[in-house]
Amino acid sequence: MSKIAFVFPGQGSQYVGMGKDLYENDIDAKKYFDEIFSKLDFDLKSIMFYGPEDELKKTKNTQPAIVAMSLVLERLLKDRGIAPNFVAGHSVGEYSAIGSSGFLTLDETVKLTVARGKAMNDIAEKIDGGMAAIIGMDSEKIKELLLEVDGIVEAVNFNEPNQTVIAGTKQAIELACVILKENGAKRAIPLVVSGPFHSSLMKPAGEILKDELVNYNFKIAKYPLITNTQAEFIIEPKDIKDEIYFQSFGPVKWVDTIRNLKENGVTTIYEIGAGKVLAGLIKKIDKEIIVKNVEKLEDLSNLM
Repeated sequence: MSKIAFVFPGQGSQYVGMGKDLYENDIDAKKYFDEIFSKLDFDLKSIMFYGPEDELKKTKNTQPAIVAMSLVLERLLKDRGIAPNFVAGHSVGEYSAIGSSGFLTLDETVKLTVARGKAMNDIAEKIDGGMAAIIGMDSEKIKELLLEVDGIVEAVNFNEPNQTVIAGTKQAIELACVILKENGAKRAIPLVVSGPFHSSLMKPAGEILKDELVNYNFKIAKYPLITNTQAEFIIEPKDIKDEIYFQSFGPVKWVDTIRNLKENGVTTIYEIGAGKVLAGLIKKIDKEIIVKNVEKLEDLSNLM
């Protein structure tokens, strides 16, 4: 029997006005959004719906905005009778998956994402770090060549077979880009990000999050979540707490995630949230998987 997975996008998919159409035109969406907004101590609604863009781009705002929109859409999808067999998310999208799986309630999930965004923001500001996308080189070769670079630089996001993101200090990133291109990489593109996310430089953010987790009531998941760092299925509260800690400075194994979903019978994936980045990556990992995007009210209508 074919199975369904819900997947959720990460940072970079945000835009001013995200979720506004849903809020203004669907009574259930408004209810879910208000449930989230009412539990926060800042005006996420205005930042999402009206910007300005510079404010939305701040990590501390971007992350809860992305997760809030994804989770509202996810609830609307379930209300229409579509539920997953498995869930997964890319980077901060894993927090959307935490809410979708049932580890935490809707408002708890966004509250935890706010804590993550603030921790990431605060630590990144203390580090002269960055990230770059490496195109057209095998990830194992990238990891091997990075050992030649002086300084901290690591392969962190394994997005699709021909795209791997590296992160580290800005100086080490620059050196790595030169070495990788000299050894056959087609392109090395510096990313406009505020820090070296998912690298070992972000471990202090993990320590902050570990302390934060005592404030949440984690439950056994209703839907198994496949983790970023190990691409393994989990349902136990202890395991998701470990994942939250390690994911803040560990890799996003997206290629392994999609392949593992396929091996476990998934034939259809719903990308739920802003943009269509994951659909593009999934098609480059496995062309046979059907991907359906859920971002707007019309997408929900078209599914029925």
